[in-house]
Formats: sequence, C-alpha cells, structure tokens
Amino acid sequence: MNRISVSSERDYEVVIGLPWLPELLKSFVSRERIAIIVSEKMRKDLPVFPSTDAEVFFFEVPDGEEGKSITTLHALWNWLGAAGFTRSDLIVSIGGGATTDLGGFAAATWLRGVEWIAVPTTLAGMVDASVGGKTAVNSDYGKNLIGSFHSPIQVIIDLVWLETLSDRDFSAGLAEVIKTGFIKDNEILVLLEGKELAELRQDSTAVEELISRSVQVKAHVVSGDFKESFERESLNYGHTFGHAIEIAKKFELRHGECVGIGMLFIANLQNILGTIDNDVLQSHVRLLTSMGLPISYELPSWEELYSLMLVDKKSRGKTLRLVTLDGVGKTTRLSDPDIEAMKQAYERVSQ
Repeated sequence: MNRISVSSERDYEVVIGLPWLPELLKSFVSRERIAIIVSEKMRKDLPVFPSTDAEVFFFEVPDGEEGKSITTLHALWNWLGAAGFTRSDLIVSIGGGATTDLGGFAAATWLRGVEWIAVPTTLAGMVDASVGGKTAVNSDYGKNLIGSFHSPIQVIIDLVWLETLSDRDFSAGLAEVIKTGFIKDNEILVLLEGKELAELRQDSTAVEELISRSVQVKAHVVSGDFKESFERESLNYGHTFGHAIEIAKKFELRHGECVGIGMLFIANLQNILGTIDNDVLQSHVRLLTSMGLPISYELPSWEELYSLMLVDKKSRGKTLRLVTLDGVGKTTRLSDPDIEAMKQAYERVSQ
C-alpha cells in the first residue's frame, strides 16, 4: 500500500493498494447525500453499498468518451438539482478517465464547487486522468476544451480493477506510463525494457511500482504547477497529435493508443529536426510495440489533423506549441514547427 500526497488548491492523497469500498465509505460520514457517477456498463458490476446514514444516488453515464458530452453534463446538473445536492454533499466518480473527468467537472461547476472523490477503474484513469484536478467534457471542436481545475479530496486506486481490463485497455493505459518515463522518470522505462505485455500483466509487483512511479511523477508536476503555466504541459507529451486523432477518428481508438502514436509522431519530428538521436526514437518504437500499442494507423489527412492541433490547449493564438524531449527525462517546447518536417513525421506514423 502506498499513499502519495498532492498539493494544489487543496492537499489530498492518492491511496494505492487498498480495497476501494471500505476506504470510500470513510468519506460518507456526516454527509447527507452521495452522488455516485458510474458508467452504464460498470453499474451492474458494482457491489451493494452497505447501509449508511447518507442517502446514496446513482447516476449512469454512457461508456467511454460518449459520456463526456455537454448533453450528459446537462442531464447530470439537472439530476443534482432534483436530488437537492448542497455544498456539504459529495460526488464520487467510479470508472475510467472519461467518467472521472465528467464527474469532476460536475463537482467543479455545481454550486461553484462541491467535494468529490475519484475511484479510477482503468490503468489510464489511475496514472493520469484521476490525479491532478483537471476536469472536462469534450466539444465538437476538440477534446477537453470545456473544463476546470478542481481537485478531488481523495483518489482511491484499488489494483483489483486491473483484473477486469482487456489486454487492449491495459495496453492503452501503459501509454501514459511510458509517457511519464520519457518526460521525468527513466526508471519506468528500465522496468518496462525487455518485457512483453502478457509478462507484465502477470507481475503484480512491477505493475504496482509502475503505477506508483507514474502517480508520483504527476503528483510532483501538478503540485508545482497546478494550472499549467509551463511545467505541467510536459504531461501532455504526445497528446496534441493524439487528441487530434481521437477527434478526427471519432474515438474509434483508445485514448492511450492515440497518445502512443502521438509520442511517436513527436519522436519522429525531433529525429527529422536532429534534436533527438535514433536511440531515443527506437526506444519509443520498441516500448510501444512490446506493450501492444500501435505505432502507425490509417490516419485522416494531414490537413485535417493539423487544423485540429491548432485548437489544442497549449496553442497560443495561431502559434502551435508542442511538448518535446530534451533528452530522456526532460522536456522543452517547440513553437511553430517546420510544416514540411511535421508532414514527414505524419507520413511515418500514417499507414
């Protein structure tokens, strides 16, 4: 069991390795109402909640990114209003990153902010979405463009959820783990080197260490830069191109699969520009491949993806800004990259 502290607009803990329900029930004390936000698919698998003094309500949302919409959020706001939710009540989001993003944003905006707890059930949710206080829904023009910074009061990571994941979903979550290795903690890459996906899934000790290290990276970064003035942007390595793929392909790929392709796009771009060597580039290829992640895909046109990249949150005006590596473990920013170099990098990851 591991407890990692995060400092932002409030201090809170990420608890790793404890059974989620007993840990969660501690927060029900002195609450009148609890809103459990959960995906439709997961709702039927939740255990019966023990009787408490609090009145517990369940709100089901569509699975995946489909649930992270303005339509779902509007329904959730009305539901909270009908239930009479006040500032002393609690929202709990149980699910993957899309569900915790939605529940957190509802908590941020209901009565200008109520307390919430994240119970991530996917690897991607554990190491990325649930930690750091970024909450959001998607718009027609891009992913996570409508959002707020609003930290949970606790994040509860129970590793038993990982047993429910398909290889594809587990693999997708590993993209965020690999990302933290490249931007901050080389030991993560060392732990992954030479392993295959099936082998890693059988090694619970290694998986817990990878999760703890990834969460520690994010906790350190967001504690120093909560509202993403610069350092926190490093957590978006590979995401500008990845988010563009997600929107253009209408979320047919997992978020992590898009991030993996996005990281390889950046690595290829830097290799073309001469700012990283072939060893770093091949490290991307080797790790992504061994963990079952795609390194190329049948992508939309370059023009479509580029237009979507320009509305990324890191852009300033008409200036495209990309998170890049200054060697393994350190990031920098590249503004207005050479268009022809970007096209070449796109062609390397496009089937």
